[in-house]
Amino acid sequence: MERVLDGTWVAASPNTFSVEYLVIAGGGAGGTDATSSFGAGGGGAGGYRSSISGESSGGGASAESQLSLTPSVSYTITVGAGGTASSSSSTPGNSGSNSVLDTITSTGGGGGGSSADGQNGQTGGSGGGAGGRNSTTGGAGTTNQGYAGGNGAGVQIRTGGGGGAGQVGYNGGGTGGTYGQGGNGVASSVTGSSVYRAGGGGAGDDANAASGGLGGGGQGGSSGQSPTAGGTNTGGGGGGNGKDSGVNQGGNGGSGVVIIKYPDTYSATFSGGVTQTTTTAGGYKVSTVTAAGPSDTVTFS
Repeated sequence: MERVLDGTWVAASPNTFSVEYLVIAGGGAGGTDATSSFGAGGGGAGGYRSSISGESSGGGASAESQLSLTPSVSYTITVGAGGTASSSSSTPGNSGSNSVLDTITSTGGGGGGSSADGQNGQTGGSGGGAGGRNSTTGGAGTTNQGYAGGNGAGVQIRTGGGGGAGQVGYNGGGTGGTYGQGGNGVASSVTGSSVYRAGGGGAGDDANAASGGLGGGGQGGSSGQSPTAGGTNTGGGGGGNGKDSGVNQGGNGGSGVVIIKYPDTYSATFSGGVTQTTTTAGGYKVSTVTAAGPSDTVTFS
């Protein structure tokens, strides 16, 4: 109890403490060309939200404010899954799922456009790259989380790369070997060394496999080269399918991750569905959560 100015007694406010976070959603899947005759867009990276001091959030934003938490209160924690590839040339890759830490939600990456006419990239944390056999556009990213996907070039096999947390996806049909590449992610040193995460997936093509962006972006498919999935626990977008790639689907998006940095005077207790590792250094603990379902929680004591 504590006494307030009028002399009455009220319950004391609970002690709170601040935590820094990195919350990355699942990446979008690359687009599909079920006939293996054309190209498809790369998947967009999962939304990237960060409050790590001195670092950046996604979409060119500065670090966000830290979270103020209360001991003994359970907070929701969810790690978003990557989107799965479509089996149809007329359906874009599926977008990734959101990742959550209490009030912080990062938006799943947009799926890449598939090879049928009019297949634009999907909106998401970062947008999916354009697919289709006519001029198409990349999906928009989410403000302060990621960038848009690249546009198509108006021909059958020149499609756009998925957007990354740190860079727009490249347009199809460009020059200098950059066409259709996925946008780069953002680097963070929260776990001790600098690591890029949330890179966009490369677009599918006929001869030149477009690379994924730094941070787990999957490589696009081309003749003799199958598209690859986004990196696990990076939120990277999946690579788009390409002509004569040997497979009939794009690459799946990579799963997201939630990283929490908090004073080492506190301990975190996670519910049973959580997979995580915790390290201690410099007066802080860092818990890296690689799997957590919608009903999972974290409590501090």
